[in-house]
Amino acid sequence: MAARLRQAFPRGWKDFVLQVAIWVGFALAYQVARGVADRNPDQALRNGQHLIDIQRHLRALFEVRLQRLVLDAGGYLLDAVDWTYWMSQFPVLGAGLLWIYFFRNEAFVSVRNWILATNVLALLGYVLLPTAPPRFFPGEGFVDTLLVTSSINHESGLVQLASNQFAAMPSVHSADALVIGIAMATLVRTRPLKLLWLLWPAWVWFSVMATGNHYWLDIAGGLAVALAARTALAWWESRRRVPETVPPSGRW
Repeated sequence: MAARLRQAFPRGWKDFVLQVAIWVGFALAYQVARGVADRNPDQALRNGQHLIDIQRHLRALFEVRLQRLVLDAGGYLLDAVDWTYWMSQFPVLGAGLLWIYFFRNEAFVSVRNWILATNVLALLGYVLLPTAPPRFFPGEGFVDTLLVTSSINHESGLVQLASNQFAAMPSVHSADALVIGIAMATLVRTRPLKLLWLLWPAWVWFSVMATGNHYWLDIAGGLAVALAARTALAWWESRRRVPETVPPSGRW
């Protein structure tokens, strides 16, 4: 059985358990940060209104029109954006990481660190700048599409327990979609799959706006966080590299 386990797991079952433990630890840290951010709903609502005012000032508050188009279309499109919102953050991200772990293990640590660093920066944003999502502002014309089509929505007990209601800025949905989309596009081998993974981030960005869960400024914030995390990791990795030894004079 031990030999079979070694064959099943690229780095042995102990490493797999370690990776799972890392994600469980991060999930617990997320809940702590969520508890801190949820203590000030009034501030979150004010921050959400500020984002609306900024986008209106820029004449770029187009999410309401986008939602209306999706709601009028209904049917498969509405179901697709709703399910994308639910599935992109954990099932798709988790499945992508598992695939990388088992089939492209040499790239796993790099992708894992990028996702963790991105989410840590996002958690700081949630604590320092709790922001209510668009669906909290029906007076501005926003609609929570999940209440329209899905029996599982933000009012469900399990969802309220596991999610941060005031985590609009930055959009970790958008950031994680960018990371896993780029990672998978570089690691899969067929062109159709590469194209699908390259399109995945844009589809997630469309879906989180269409469902009333993020402003486009949240998406921009998420992309900035993902790029900042990648830059920080690249800097750290360069610092850890052993400098090349310069050979003594006359021995080139």
